Amino acid sequence: MTTEGDTAYRYRIAAAEDTEAIKTLDDSFTTDTVFQVTVTEEGFALRKIPVEPPLTKVFPKDEPDGDDEDDADSRTFVAHGAAGDLAGFAAVSYSGWNRRLTIEDIAVAPPHRGRGVGRALMGLAREFARERGAGHIWLEVTNINAPAIHAYRRMGFAFCGLDTTLYEGTPSKGEQALYMSMPCP
Repeated sequence: MTTEGDTAYRYRIAAAEDTEAIKTLDDSFTTDTVFQVTVTEEGFALRKIPVEPPLTKVFPKDEPDGDDEDDADSRTFVAHGAAGDLAGFAAVSYSGWNRRLTIEDIAVAPPHRGRGVGRALMGLAREFARERGAGHIWLEVTNINAPAIHAYRRMGFAFCGLDTTLYEGTPSKGEQALYMSMPCP
C-alpha cells in the first residue's frame, strides 16, 4: 500500500475480477499542447505547439488479445483507491530475444491523476523488468498525448523512434507514434 497525499492506494497484480473495470477505465485526456513531428535527414524533430481549443482524445476500446494470465512474461498491475475503485493499471510484456519490457498499456483514471499512481505502476513494471533481466523498458505514445509524454520524461524515458504510418487506417489517422525507452538497471 502507498499513500499519495491524503489518498491510500493499493497496488497488486490484476485478478480476473479486475477485467471489466480495466476495460471501462476512462483513459481519455485533454491537452492544450501537442508535439509537432518533423521528419529530418538525421531522424526527426519535435516541437511543442499550442492547440486552441484544447484537444480531447478518447481512445477506442481495444478488443481483448486473449487470456495472458498464465503467460510468465506478461503482467497487468492495478491500483485501487481508498474507496476500492480502480485508479489505474499497467499491462506489460517481456521479450527475451532483445531483453525488452514493453509497456503495452498504462492508464490512470482522471480523478487519480497527478497523485503518483502512474509513477507507482511504472515502478512495478520496472521491478518486473529487473526480475526478467530486461535491459530496457519501451513504450509507444501518440504525439498528441503531451500530458503522458511529459510524465514519461519525468520518469526517465527518452525518445528513441518514430513511426509516421502506424495509425493509418485507424481512428488516430494523422497522428504519429513516438517511441520512448529507458534503461533498466
